[in-house]
Amino acid sequence: MTEYSRLKTSRSAAIKANLDYPIIDTDVHTNDFTPALEDYIAKYGGSKLVDELRKAEASRLNSKSNGKDWYQQTPEERQYNRTIRSPWWARVTRNTLDLATYTLPELFYQRQAEQGSDYSVLFPNNVLAPAGASQENRQALQRAVNHYHADLYRKYSDRLTPVAGIPMGNPQEAVEELEFAVKTLGLKVANIPGGVKRPIKAIADKYPADQYPEIAKYASYIDFYGLDSEYDYDPFWAKAVELGVPITTHYGSQGWTGRSSISNYMNNHIGHFGDGSQAFAKALFFGGVTKRFPQLRVAMLEGGADWGAHVYIHLVDRFSKRSLKGLQNYNPDNANSDELFVLFERFGSEFLQANPLNKEELKKSVLGSSFNRHSRSPVGSELEDFAAAGIETIEDIRDRWVNSFFFGSESDDRTIGAAFNDKANPLGVKINAIYSSDVGHWDVPDLTDPLAESWDLVQEGVISEADFKAYVFGNPHKFYTQANSDFFKGTAVESKVPTLQVDKSLIVA
Repeated sequence: MTEYSRLKTSRSAAIKANLDYPIIDTDVHTNDFTPALEDYIAKYGGSKLVDELRKAEASRLNSKSNGKDWYQQTPEERQYNRTIRSPWWARVTRNTLDLATYTLPELFYQRQAEQGSDYSVLFPNNVLAPAGASQENRQALQRAVNHYHADLYRKYSDRLTPVAGIPMGNPQEAVEELEFAVKTLGLKVANIPGGVKRPIKAIADKYPADQYPEIAKYASYIDFYGLDSEYDYDPFWAKAVELGVPITTHYGSQGWTGRSSISNYMNNHIGHFGDGSQAFAKALFFGGVTKRFPQLRVAMLEGGADWGAHVYIHLVDRFSKRSLKGLQNYNPDNANSDELFVLFERFGSEFLQANPLNKEELKKSVLGSSFNRHSRSPVGSELEDFAAAGIETIEDIRDRWVNSFFFGSESDDRTIGAAFNDKANPLGVKINAIYSSDVGHWDVPDLTDPLAESWDLVQEGVISEADFKAYVFGNPHKFYTQANSDFFKGTAVESKVPTLQVDKSLIVA
């Protein structure tokens, strides 16, 4: 094995040698060796599940119109159908050693030291492929895929753990698969899609999908589970807390308005994970999920951490203006008719001369858009967008946004500076940025680079050494152990951190 080692030339290994704390990588992508995976699934659930996997994987990777993918269509057909340009060449290939490393668990395990990591959470490339399978076979296929990954990586559990893919079509299947993954397979991190596309019923009723597939393709909305959801997902969040499972997602927005170029993948890609995750996180916040389940820990990966600070700042700013108290500044009933009339008499007499009005008529005329835009004024709970989240103070926003959410930031992402900017962030907080190398994807040509690239941010003054420690150890450790105090039991992390500092108030007995 030594002939393949790059330990002596790894900048990351050299940096790690000078640190007195372990490195926890929250986002590593591995390749499934397709023949082995398909053989396993065929033995587990029969050939029909293999067919479902192939269809689901093809559907995930390709944007099609009339049965033809982007490469089969002419430029005119792409324009006519608005066929989205999908990703291509997403894996490292020139670096053959790394290509094999992402595919072979034993090789990856042996090269952890070269990467400068003590523990990695793995996201195999097929972990959520079953989400695109038919409703009939989706749950069985997801269970088979999870079973395969659990068996494949079990003997490397002191340093590696794969996530369990959880289908979220409805709360029942989500709860069932989470329980099976944890209690039967021994998996301890869940990966979910950040939203589920559903048909708009008013259109689907008139144009059934089986008769009008092209209409059904576009006549849909995304259910983000927490706000305006078709289902009550509280049983799933409760089960995650009960089982001590941290929730993760890689939720993107390619294909959404503004990310739907028919020719340019980079146009569609830049920022799409941040936008998709933001929609998911805001739904949990405004839907009151983080209020009802303060122990729930959710990590949004690959989108950076700056948007977490951005939304937090704007939540605080908007609450000061749009809380129930603040809204009284805009309540039409609070306009003083007498004072308004006096001001018009003194400074706008020409308006009154041309349009004679009494005081109440003048008030309604000046506030015309407020009175006439809707059939009536909002009442009760309709008035306050922060009601379900239970926000009464900005400290509540901190507790239900900053404490609940963690933000995967890649090693060379300079925008991480916004997450740690406690001068700009309300109440002097730092957003929970967590080290996410993204090893296995095209943005990491060499797996020995990411930790060193993160340390470069320290040397360049983007973040401090204390921030670096929080990023690569403190925040990831907090994410997993606040959900499950025993998360690192029996791992390389436990041996290096004998006294785990866990906030017991955030853990359910």
